[in-house]
Amino acid sequence: MIHLFTTGGTIDKIYHDANSEFAVGDSLLPELLVEANVTVPWRITELCRKDSLELTDTDRADVCAAVAACSEQRVIVTHGTDTMPLTAAALSDIGDKVIVLFGAMQPARMRRSDAVFNLGYAMAAVTLLEPGVYIAMNGEVFEAGKVRKNLQAGKFERWE
Repeated sequence: MIHLFTTGGTIDKIYHDANSEFAVGDSLLPELLVEANVTVPWRITELCRKDSLELTDTDRADVCAAVAACSEQRVIVTHGTDTMPLTAAALSDIGDKVIVLFGAMQPARMRRSDAVFNLGYAMAAVTLLEPGVYIAMNGEVFEAGKVRKNLQAGKFERWE
């Protein structure tokens, strides 16, 4: 069983035409998993619906507590990309689970989004990796504490 926790972020953003702005909405994760015909048993728990720039240390502590308390050994966390490395580092004290964070650069509701690919990649990573905390984005896996988001390039990169 894989336990998926949602925190919001770009992957779950919706566009409000009237206001010309984005907001975090209901997660499309259940629908994406069904569409992808994922046969590995899974369950989803929503922790919050926030842009990652709005996540606080208290929110990160709540994510850590939820992941530590769950009975599953394989965990995926959806997360906004801006502060994903901070939450990954916070989760690093949990040593007996495989924890993979992923998100999207474009909302899952958009036609050209990396969300579906990143979800599939995270599902594969969580089943293949050894215990630890990782970020799986755009075809690469990064260890927590050794990754940063390059805003200019619009991608994650190794960093020490």
